[in-house]
Amino acid sequence: MRTLMRKRALPYDAAVARRHLMRADPVMREIAKSVGALQMEARGKPYEALVRSILYQQLAGPAAAAIERRFLAMYGGHIPTPAQLADASDEKLREAGISRQKAGYFRSIGEHFASGGLDDRRLLRASDDEVIDAVTRIKGVGRWTADMLLMFCLGRPDVLPVGDLGIQNGMRLAYALEGKMTPDVMTAVAEPWRPYRSAGSWYIWRRGDLVTL
Repeated sequence: MRTLMRKRALPYDAAVARRHLMRADPVMREIAKSVGALQMEARGKPYEALVRSILYQQLAGPAAAAIERRFLAMYGGHIPTPAQLADASDEKLREAGISRQKAGYFRSIGEHFASGGLDDRRLLRASDDEVIDAVTRIKGVGRWTADMLLMFCLGRPDVLPVGDLGIQNGMRLAYALEGKMTPDVMTAVAEPWRPYRSAGSWYIWRRGDLVTL
């Protein structure tokens, strides 16, 4: 997965997205000036991106990376095929340090792709709502994971991950807001970002990184 998550060009112009945000929103203008160029990337294919997302759930980076190496080694250094993943036992996956719960999630991914219910090509062509509906049928895949898939694998330009804690806190600080950051509030704040809310979200994340340095 780490070696297979190949970069692809975004299906939209990053410079155009940045200029739009700077023109449309004074707060975003200052953030974009501080952060610099938009450096989002589209990586991997949906199947491998979903497997990696489940593997890294609720784990610190170094621990997840170690499990990832053991997991890949079990399959000759490659990500297993959907059929292999669907057939993987709890015991086999446990050898790589994967919990019983995650083993069930992996098998669910494998079953959906092996059966043809999910397909990389169809997901690449599907609308955002169709992707969300399809992938959240997999055990362990919720809306946040679907949003990350849309943004960082499929490269969709107008995704606002309202369930992301970093975006919630980042918006509150950047826009000096009080009260609960509900989806409605966040959607209203990000309205000027359309049709590049993915880029706006990336800038909110990066602003948070700079503030904590």
